[in-house]
Amino acid sequence: MTNGKHILIIDDEENLRHMLSVMLTRQGYVADSAAHGEEGLMRIRAKAYDFILCDIRMPEMDGKTFLARALEQNITAPVIMMSAYGSVETAVECMKMGAYDFISKPFKKDEIIMVLKKADERERLKEENSRLKEAVAGRFEYSGIISRNPGMEEIFSQIRKVTELKTTVLVLGESGTGKELVARAIHLNGRRASKPFVAVNCGAIPGNLLESELFGHIKGAFTDAASDKAGLFEQADGGTLFLDEIGEMPLGLQVKLLRALQEEEIRKVGAAVSKKVNVRVVSATSRDLGADVKAGVFREDLYFRLNVFCIQLPPLRDRIEDIPLLAEHFINSMLHGREMEALSFEPDAMRSLMAYSWPGNIRELQNAIERAAILCESGRITISNLPASVQSTVTVQTTADQNEDLSIKKAEDAIERDLIRKALIKTGGNRTQAAKILEISHRSLLYKLKEFGIE
Repeated sequence: MTNGKHILIIDDEENLRHMLSVMLTRQGYVADSAAHGEEGLMRIRAKAYDFILCDIRMPEMDGKTFLARALEQNITAPVIMMSAYGSVETAVECMKMGAYDFISKPFKKDEIIMVLKKADERERLKEENSRLKEAVAGRFEYSGIISRNPGMEEIFSQIRKVTELKTTVLVLGESGTGKELVARAIHLNGRRASKPFVAVNCGAIPGNLLESELFGHIKGAFTDAASDKAGLFEQADGGTLFLDEIGEMPLGLQVKLLRALQEEEIRKVGAAVSKKVNVRVVSATSRDLGADVKAGVFREDLYFRLNVFCIQLPPLRDRIEDIPLLAEHFINSMLHGREMEALSFEPDAMRSLMAYSWPGNIRELQNAIERAAILCESGRITISNLPASVQSTVTVQTTADQNEDLSIKKAEDAIERDLIRKALIKTGGNRTQAAKILEISHRSLLYKLKEFGIE
C-alpha cells in the first residue's frame, strides 16, 4: 500500500502521461503530470511530492536540466529518470547528478512499480533512521545510557534517587550490560560531578598489587617502591571510586576495604598512620555475591556494607526494543568526526540483530556493529556483514515480498509478539514458565502482554 503517496510525472508524450497516471492511481498513488521541465518546476514549487518520474528528452526544458534545477531547490523526493534513448552513460550521468534511479522506455508496468517500491523502502528507512537519531539524541538517553525499555526507565529513576546521597551502591548485571555507565551516571548527576571519577577493575590486577593500587604506598614499603604513591582512594577524594568486578577481590584485602568504608580513612602500604578520605564508592559485579558469601569466598560484612543500595541491570535479551537504538548509536559514534559514508541497516540485518540472544550483551552488540560497518561496502549493512552467530538466528527470505512492511518497529513488535505466543502455548498459559523460556523477567512479560493485547 502506498498510503496516497504523491507522484509527479513529467513527460512530453500526452499518451504516456495518461497511461502512467491511470496505472499509478490504481496502485494507490495520487498522480499529477507536467508536459516539460519548466512546468515540472512550477509544480514542485507549489506542492511537495513523494516521488518524481521525469523523461530525459523533452522540448523547452529537458530532464537533465530539470533535475539540476530541482536539486538547486533542495527537493527531497527521489527522482527517477525515463528515456527511450537511454544509455549506460546517460544513466551514470543522471545518477551522479542526484537521480535516484533510471529506467528505459519502453518499460513494463511491473518495472515502474518495483522501482517506486524500492524508492519508498529507502525513504522509509531514512525516516526510521531519523527517528532513531532523534530518540538517541534525547528522549531515550540518560547520562550516556540509551534505552526505551520500561525496566531501564525504572533504573533511571533509581539513579536519580541515589545521586545526591553518599550511600554505597552495588550494581549487578551480566558482563557487558553497562555497569560502569550506571556508575558514571550516578557520579555525573550528583554534587560530586566536578570531582574525579576513578575506576578500577579488581579482577585485572594481581591481589598482591591491588592493595597498593587502592591505598597507595610510601617509599621503601617494598622492593620496587622507589617513591611515595597516592592510591586510587586518594585520587578519587571528593569524588567517586568505581570498583568493578568487586567479587574478584582477595579475602585478605576485603577486610581492609571494609575498614576504609566504615572509618572513611585509608592507610598506605608501609605507613604508620591513616589518612581521612571523602569518597563515594560504587561497586559492581557479574558474580552472585550472595552465593559467594555462603561459599566463604566473600565476606558477609563487606557484602552488607556494599549492598546498601542495589541496582540490577537486565541483560540485552530482555531489552529487545533497545537494539535498534543502540545499533544506530554505535554507527553514529563510529562516523563522528570521520569522512565515512552514512550507513543504514537492511531489514533482514536488523531482524537478525533483534533475534540473537547476545550472551555478551551490549559490548558484544557494539563489537558486531563496528565489524559490520567495516565490512559494509554499499552504505547499507546487510546480514552478510554480521557475525556468523548472529546470521544463524533467523532464516532469511531469498525472494523479498514486495508488499512486506519494512518498518523496524513493526518488525520488532511482530517478532516479540510471535515468540511470546509460542512460549505461552508451550507452557499452557503459565506466565512464569513462559518468562523463563523467553529469558525475560516476569514483570517484563506482563508489560509486553498488556502492550500487545495478548490474553
